[in-house]
Amino acid sequence: MREKGIAFIVVIIVMAFMLTIGIALLTVTGTGPKVAGNIRTQQEAFNVAEAGFDTAWTAIDDFFANGTWTSFEGHYLKEPYGIDLPSSQNNYFRRLTDTEILNLIDPDGDGNSSLNNVLFCNKSYLTSLSGQSSQRYTYTVFLIDDETGGATSDPTDALLICIGCVRSGSSVTTSRLEILLAVEIPGAST
Repeated sequence: MREKGIAFIVVIIVMAFMLTIGIALLTVTGTGPKVAGNIRTQQEAFNVAEAGFDTAWTAIDDFFANGTWTSFEGHYLKEPYGIDLPSSQNNYFRRLTDTEILNLIDPDGDGNSSLNNVLFCNKSYLTSLSGQSSQRYTYTVFLIDDETGGATSDPTDALLICIGCVRSGSSVTTSRLEILLAVEIPGAST
């Protein structure tokens, strides 16, 4: 009788061990697709930010080519106060998340900037087959004066900020690019 009791306990221990291994295996295999989906969505947001850069680069190049712009002066995002100041504890763009920046630019969420000097605000990256703009993939682009708060301002360069967004239901995934642009002005010393 005692041998049957020991065998029963061994069977229970083996079953508990196998149950633990099974649950761990289910957890690991269940999170793999979620991680892959998150990586794919992050890559999509990066691609949208790159599309924002391409569009902004073309527009800025056209502005300089046709004489609309002669420098970056007057085209930097300056509001809200401190957006371009590293000493600003509340509004400096590098201290803010992408979502916080987007909420400062478009607080009512209507897709239009409430601030001056935003090149593109929630611009759709894709259109549907029917020609409708898709709000799933959007980008926002603006310029920052990279010398504000320290060095002497140089209107021949700017920091181009591109924020790509991928929306899925209430979830928003973002990616930010910061690219230093410089323009060579004829006759200026280098």
